[in-house]
Amino acid sequence: MGVGRWIGGFFGFMSGGPLGALAGYAIGWLFEKGAEGFSGADNVYNDNRQYGGYTEQQQYEGQRNSFLFSLLVLASYIMKADGRVMHSEMELVRSFLRRNFGEMAVQQGEQILLRLFERQKQMGNMAFKDVIRDSCAEIAQHMEYSQRLQLVNFLVMIAQADGSVPQSEIEALQFIAANLGLSVEDLNSMLNLSSGGNNLDAAYKVLGITPDASDDEVKAAYRSMALKHHPDRVATLGEDVRKAAEQKFQEINAAKETIYKARGL
Repeated sequence: MGVGRWIGGFFGFMSGGPLGALAGYAIGWLFEKGAEGFSGADNVYNDNRQYGGYTEQQQYEGQRNSFLFSLLVLASYIMKADGRVMHSEMELVRSFLRRNFGEMAVQQGEQILLRLFERQKQMGNMAFKDVIRDSCAEIAQHMEYSQRLQLVNFLVMIAQADGSVPQSEIEALQFIAANLGLSVEDLNSMLNLSSGGNNLDAAYKVLGITPDASDDEVKAAYRSMALKHHPDRVATLGEDVRKAAEQKFQEINAAKETIYKARGL
């Protein structure tokens, strides 16, 4: 599937603002190549129900496309946070695109990332950081909280792709999370998800509580996490995103079981 199908056409909330400007720069080359979907000719759907001038299917495509392009933009910032782009990080992004959109999307998605890296170099780190901050504010204004959580979860997975997360990437993740309106506890939870099933300290961090929390506080924290991270909350972004959310949900449950076992609950 060509990138024109999954990132072209109706961009949801990215008609203007910092994300729209980055989209114009990063994807402009596809217009010259005549990529599938950019003329709008193939963005015709059989669903006749209209929502603000767009069909229901176009609304779905726009929301999903906005999520995916936002992911690429924020990933470009995380991947360059330590001054170098690791092969493992790029391969994780390639694998995500290949699994869900096909080989053509891998090639074109990679080119979009390279254009974003180029833009960062042109602007300088501080100016690009300002763009990322404004982009996060735009995302926070239009994207539901659970979707923002899933967005950051993908960024954490990219940062952890090479087996370690340097302080520069942690600080970049903290910067993005804060400007997306997420709490420090939310980010710490996702940074510890992979260890919560076999490490008690990590399990407490996954639930956003300390070891001295009462049993009732543990149960309340789990209920809160389960509500925020339930896969159904991101189902409108596509089956692939929902499956990733299911994996995260299973890791939250594993952390809960680690704590319950330690406490005999």
